[in-house]
Amino acid sequence: THERVASYDAIPRAVAGYLRERNLPAAFRMGIDRRLTSIPWSTQRSIEVKSGPSDGDDEVGVSHASSAIAETGTLVMTSGAANPTTINFLPEHHIVIVDAAHIDGDLETGIARIRKKFGKGEMPRTVNLISGPSRSGDIEQKIILGAHGPRALHVIVVG
Repeated sequence: THERVASYDAIPRAVAGYLRERNLPAAFRMGIDRRLTSIPWSTQRSIEVKSGPSDGDDEVGVSHASSAIAETGTLVMTSGAANPTTINFLPEHHIVIVDAAHIDGDLETGIARIRKKFGKGEMPRTVNLISGPSRSGDIEQKIILGAHGPRALHVIVVG
């Protein structure tokens, strides 16, 4: 699922709405990325915000994408101390925030953005390309959501 908000100030309300509509606990795990920590989460007093890598017990994770690829609907996630990869894969629900200005037309432009951000010859330890909830049809050719990651992916586009 996805939604669009006008500014980062609107994100807490959007996340609270997502949690409430799905009858999920009013809590989530996120990294310490400054784009996430600068969001005014305290405007939604009922939400509990936990920081750091997921240990697998979190129902919901919130991440910020480095960019997105319009051509394929793919989110580009870079890892690091501020962006634990465990949040991308362990919670059942993954909410990803992406700035509309960082939506590129194609993969080549998205990779060029990462190279520019990190510098020549430097890349983050992991770059994950996420195009939807995890799914597999390996067993009896039945599609199963959440086979190798979250069962649900919600994208919030800012701007």
